[in-house]
Formats: sequence, structure tokens, C-alpha cells
Amino acid sequence: MGDGLHLPAAASTLLLVAFGVLTLLPHSVVGKPVEEENAGSSALLQRVKRGWVWNQFFVLEEYTGLEPLYIGKLHSDMDKGDGSIKYILTGEGAGTTFTIDDSTGDIHAIQRLDREVKAQYVLRAQARNRLTDRPLEPESEFIVKIQDINDNEPRFLDGPYQATVPEMSKIGTSVIQLTATDADDPTYGNSARVVYSILEGQPYFSVDPKTGVVRVSLADMDRETRENYTVVIQAKDMGGQLGGLAGTTTVNITLSDVNDNPPMFDQRLYQMSVPESAPVGSVVGRIWAKDRDIGVNAEMKYSIIDGDGRDTFDISTDPTNLFGIITVKKPLNFENKPSYTLKVEGANTHLDPTFRHRGPFKDVTIVHVSVEDVDEPPLFDSPAYLIELPEDAEVGTVVKTVSARDPDAANNTVRYSIERSSDPEKFFYIEITSGALMTVRSLDREEIGWHNITVLAMEMNNPSQIASVSVAVKVSDVNDNPPSLSHYLEAVVCENAKAGQLIQTVTAVDPDEPLGGQHFYYSLAPEAANNPNFTLRDNQDNTAWILTRRGDWSQHDQTVFYLPIFISDGEQPVQTSTSTLTIRVCSCDHEGNIMSCNAEAYSLPASLSRGALIAILACIFILLVMILLMLSLRAHRKKPYLCDEVENVHENIVRYDDEGGGEEDTEAFDIAAMWNPREAHHHLAKMRQDMLPEIESLSRYVPQACVMGGGGSDSNVHGYVLAKLLEADFDPCAPPYDSLQTYAYEGEGSVAESLSSLQSGTSNTDHEYDYLNDWGPRFKKLAEMYGVLETNSPPMW
Repeated sequence: MGDGLHLPAAASTLLLVAFGVLTLLPHSVVGKPVEEENAGSSALLQRVKRGWVWNQFFVLEEYTGLEPLYIGKLHSDMDKGDGSIKYILTGEGAGTTFTIDDSTGDIHAIQRLDREVKAQYVLRAQARNRLTDRPLEPESEFIVKIQDINDNEPRFLDGPYQATVPEMSKIGTSVIQLTATDADDPTYGNSARVVYSILEGQPYFSVDPKTGVVRVSLADMDRETRENYTVVIQAKDMGGQLGGLAGTTTVNITLSDVNDNPPMFDQRLYQMSVPESAPVGSVVGRIWAKDRDIGVNAEMKYSIIDGDGRDTFDISTDPTNLFGIITVKKPLNFENKPSYTLKVEGANTHLDPTFRHRGPFKDVTIVHVSVEDVDEPPLFDSPAYLIELPEDAEVGTVVKTVSARDPDAANNTVRYSIERSSDPEKFFYIEITSGALMTVRSLDREEIGWHNITVLAMEMNNPSQIASVSVAVKVSDVNDNPPSLSHYLEAVVCENAKAGQLIQTVTAVDPDEPLGGQHFYYSLAPEAANNPNFTLRDNQDNTAWILTRRGDWSQHDQTVFYLPIFISDGEQPVQTSTSTLTIRVCSCDHEGNIMSCNAEAYSLPASLSRGALIAILACIFILLVMILLMLSLRAHRKKPYLCDEVENVHENIVRYDDEGGGEEDTEAFDIAAMWNPREAHHHLAKMRQDMLPEIESLSRYVPQACVMGGGGSDSNVHGYVLAKLLEADFDPCAPPYDSLQTYAYEGEGSVAESLSSLQSGTSNTDHEYDYLNDWGPRFKKLAEMYGVLETNSPPMW
């Protein structure tokens, strides 16, 4: 058997020769000849030995030559070189990656091999007879292994990286560990042996060459000075030797914050202001103790530690836990205290014991709060008034004098009034300047027991500033109502009633409510004191019995009796009344049940049927309806166009049939009052005889104490205005406005005579206008127009 392996001249290197010799050796070299083996063996143990032996081939990856890469040669001992044997190659990559010369058995790689893609191929080889295609030897399996070369650089698969490390960390503090992977074979040479180094980021950080751990290499790095750092790390194979491949990655390192900076107010003194009308809880302002740290390390807590406003103001931290919010804690009053001073402290809430020596982590500032004056509404001397007034109080009685003042420094004058909705029936009146609340109508507890009045106080100079107060007037009871019998004022006595028999129990009612309760006293009226038929017994429990004084009652003798009963109450002043009890005589059975109270039964005339009676009543009803309809039509026809004040008065014609008589009408008005107003009061009693007075005397409305209380004309004017006000209030047809009618009279009695040109039969030339010069400078122009000039006046032209 010949050589089973022939290496090409191109693969003459020592590596290829060693692989070729060790992996594929002919049987004649590694063992004895086949013939000798067969001859020396026992006949019972004869077996067929294959004529070729191989185990595996080795080939380097990444071949870049132009020709196919020769891998090795297959050869069988049965091959005599005459071309009768055909070599066949099957398995992984056969025909696509590897080819075999079927005559010579040469194996070539026709594609570029990459160990990182596939490290080995399993192939099968067989020798067959070319003519018969009969296998000459069993199929054998061999492996082609791809040898690694350093063709892959280390790679950081997860880069770029993000890392954080606390500021002020010590040297050597671990930041992050990096790992680079090399696709080359780690078991072969140094192709996958990686060494780390730092290219950018010194002197702040360093990297361990073997482990890839990045560490702090500079002490006391401050986040407030610089927060972010960029570090470039290199990984190089071949143990970092020259010619090794390298890969890089970036690590973005951020310094995390620690509480190493104390807070500090940016102002030593804050100036704030707040209006005195600010409600409790209003925000006055905010302060901020700045901290160079961030996050929880900058969170603050504020407190007022001193100052005269500790009880008036409060401070809290806003939702961000950074700012201090100053709020109003108690109501403010500019007039009482116009300014406050607060001493405020701001402190960190999260302290780091490591940096406690950098403290104290708090600061103090002063806050000056000025209270601004606001025009406030008047302030009553009491939040509410409760008054008790007897119901028999005279009209004009002063109930209460309320008092309100302007709390501002200006102390403006206050005017009082009653809110009309609180006193719709106008029982009360308040004096506008003094605040005296008085009655203008009689009170009646039985109608209205309480009056809840709202009194308004308004500043004179600022009507928008209005305050109100509630005045509750309790009308106390006075015994001003007489008692009277309750229920029905009728009783019945049976014809068979005996003397001394009870026929009725009477009770009385009284709308008054005395403090000690009701006590009624009953007796027969004086005119019935000696009544022979009935008597009265007072039971002393607010009831009385009516008893018979005789028997033998008969409807035929008398059917109705009238019994006057005198009732009085027990309060002062004592009120009495007399009520008449009607007693009817009725026929009753032996048990006292009433059978009839009429002397004889009523029956219809025999000649008048029920139908006729209904017809008569129907006719009467129809006649009444017709009369009412005629009256309604007649009243509608006479209805005036202007019914009342609520109708539209536009486009209406009002006719006046009266005419003044000029200045000769001495009854119209007293012209002497125009000449000398001081003498007008001497003619107050003089009135027109042909006209009724405009208003009635108001003495019955206004008590004399109110009208005549003050001396002089002021009291008269006050009484007159009050009287006019009352008359307008009680007059439902009075307009809600004041009207002024002016009548000017012109007639023959005028000193200037008539100025009208009507019925003037003469021309202007017939008149003499010299008197115009005597009327003064106001009529000078008129005199000039009529050509009348004084002799001593200079010419006009």
C-alpha cells in the first residue's frame, strides 16, 4: 500500500506538516503490512482491515488566498493509480464548503472559513469502484477543525454605560464593573486575553486592568461644582501586547447628591404687607432658605421662633418642601397694631451624620409684616340686640338706641336705617343719626309676638360700607284681652229636667298668657242675678256649671231662654266680658236623649208641590245672576282709562280745569314770603278757602313727645318730615317719588303789567320805555334795543 497523504508545496510550513503527519498516516507507516497481518493471524480470528486510517484535519480560518485551500488527501491501499477507484465526500459542508477530487482524493475548502461561525465540520469519506459503484471499504467519518487566529477585537456588549457614585466619595470607591467579550478562542493562545485601561476620565477615575472595575481616584469630588463625568475605557486582547485588537466604551458617571451644604436665606430681612381685612388662613408671603443640595437633601422645615407676631401668624412648608408659606392665624386690625416682626428659622429635615461637621444645617431670618389699612364697614357695639317691649307701649316709644362706629382712623359719620324686608309692616322707625329705634305702630303680642329687625349702618362718606345687626324685639304680654266663652254658646234643657240638674259646663278662653296661668271667675250678669230658671256655680277650676232652678219645662210655654254670663280674669288690669248662653227647651226621652226642640213640626202646604218649589228657587237664582251680570257690565263701562298708578301713563292726556288768577289771586300763596322769608311764619295759619289742605293733621300719627321734644324750628321740621314720611308709607296710592308743582300767575295786578302781546291794539311807538332805565343794569340792553338812552350816556356809535 502506498503513501496515504501528500502535502502541497505551498503548505510547507512546520505547522501544516505536523498536522498532516499526525492526522492522516497510511497504514503501512503506523502498522504492519496487511499481507503479513493476515498471514500471521489465526484462521478462526480472520477479519478485514481497512486500507486507510485518519482521525481529523486542522485548517486555519480566514484564508484569503485566491486558490482553494488544500486541506489534505485521501488514499486507499486498493488504489493502484489506474483511476478505477472513486472517492466520495459527504457530511457538513460537503459540496458547498469542501470539495474532493474523486480520482486523487484531494480535499479543498472553496469558501472562507470562520471559526467564530463554525468551529468544526464532520465529514464522511468512502472509496467506490468507479465502474460498478460498489463500496470498496466501509464509509468512515472524520473531522475538519478550524484553527483560531486573532481576528476579533474585544467588545462591550452593553455600552455605553450609566453609573452614579455619591459625591465626596473616598479614593478607591467602586463605581461600576465593565466586562468585554472576545469572540476568539480563549483556549488557544492570547487571542481572548483582555486587558482594561482608561483613555479618558483621569484623574477622577481609574480602571482595574484585569477585572474592569472603575473606581474613584480623586477625593472630595463636589456635585455642586461638577456633576457629570465622561470616562472612556479600552479593552485590548493579546494581553495588551503590541498588535492586539482593542475595543472601547463610554461610561457616563453622575455624582449623586449628599447633604453636605447647609441652607441659607437669600435675605436677612423680608418686608411683607397684608390688608387688615384678610381672613384667617390668607397667604401673606413666602420665604426660601436656599440649599445647594437637591432632592430630599434640600427639603426644609420652617418655624417661627420669636417675634411679636408668633400668635398672629403661622408658617408652613409648601408641597415641594422648599418654601415657607406665612399665613394669617388671627384676625388683623390696623388700628390696634399696624405691624409685626417674625423671627423665622429654616432647617434641613434629612441630615447625613457623615457631614454633620459641615453644619449647622439651618439658618435664621427676620420677616417684617405691615398691616394695610382697609376702609371697613361700621362696627356695632354689640353683635346682636335682644329687647323686650310690652305690647301696650305707646307709638313713638324708643325701643333701643343702637350704636355703631367707623373702626377706621377716619372715623366717618354713620347713618342708620332699617332693612325693609325685615320689617315689612313697618312697625318701627330708626332715627337716621342717633340710631334710636322707636315704634310707629301699636304692637299686639297676640298677632306678632316677635319682631326680628335688621338695622343697617352706613358710612356717610362711603355708602358701599354697610354693616348690619339683628335686633330681636320680644313683645311681652299685657292683660289687654277679655275672656270669652269657648265652644258653642248654646245649651239644651229637657222638658222633664228637675230642679238642680246640670245642663251645661262652660269654659272660657283668653288670648293673653299671664305668667301665673289663666284664672277665670264666672257669675251671672247683674241683670240675671235673680233668674228664676237657671243658676251658675263657679267650680274654681276655670269652669262653671249651669244648673236648673226649677222643673216642669214646656216648649209651649217658652222654647228659648237667654242667660247672660259675666266672666273676669285674675290679672291686672282685670278684663271682663259678658257672653250670652242660649238655652233651648227640648223634648227628651226618659234617658235624656233629645227628640225634638221645635214646638211643632214644619210641613209644606198641601197645595205646593216639591217640584214647584224647586222651579221657584231656580227662577230666583237666574234672576240674581242676570242682575249681577248687568251690574258688572255697567261698572266695566264706567271704568276710567287711568285706573291706578301701575298702568302705563305714556300717551295719556291729563286735563286741568283750574286756572290761576294771576297776582290778584291772593289765596294761592303769600307773596310776602318771597319778599321777606323771615316773616313767612306769621302767615302759617292763612290757607286757601277754596282748597282743602294737602295733608291731614298728623298729630294722631306722631306723638307730641317726638314732635315737640326739641325747641325751635328744627323740631318742627323734624316732626313735619316724619309726618310726611308716615303719610307716604301708609298711603297705598302715593307715588314712590317726590313731585314739585310750580304755578306762576300773571294778571292785571302786576307792577310790570302784562308782558303778553295778545289783545295789544297799539304799536310800540305808543309806549314809553323810559322806565326801563330805572330797572337797573339788567334791563340796560333792553332799554338800548328800544332806543331809550340816558342823556348822560355816551353814544354807542
